[in-house]
Amino acid sequence: MHRKKQIIYTAHCILNQNSVIRDWERSKGAFNDIVKIIIDNDISIIQFPCPEFIFLGENRPPMTKKEYDTYDYRNLCENLVNDIVKQMDEYLNNGYQIIGILGIEGSPTCDSIKGKGIFMEELYKSMENNQIDIKTFDITEDYEEGKDTNIFQDFKNFIKM
Repeated sequence: MHRKKQIIYTAHCILNQNSVIRDWERSKGAFNDIVKIIIDNDISIIQFPCPEFIFLGENRPPMTKKEYDTYDYRNLCENLVNDIVKQMDEYLNNGYQIIGILGIEGSPTCDSIKGKGIFMEELYKSMENNQIDIKTFDITEDYEEGKDTNIFQDFKNFIKM
């Protein structure tokens, strides 16, 4: 058996909806249908930490990006990102392909495309400083496990590019 050497990085809540603000979860556990696509393609998964959970805990209120955009929160995100980017660099320097980063559209922390969340801003700043360029895909704000299948083909295309 040989390693396929393909990895995808995911926002924490892709694999753990228990970390989401109460009553905002969109599945009972993980986004199983999304995760199944990754597993069916023999891609390894690396889960980012959840800065919001670390910073304010499980019973935190909904907050906007502007509310999270404080020195302490940015500092936390920057510190979390440092080891992640070192890890990415190590994989890339050893012949691995990082398929992409899977974010959450509309998240004040983990939106990776439209209104980049704070964690993603810090991540991409550090990646840029280390000449790492990785494509992104966001789970749409209206995605709900078991109800929305429109995203699946787009995601399958993303991981095959």
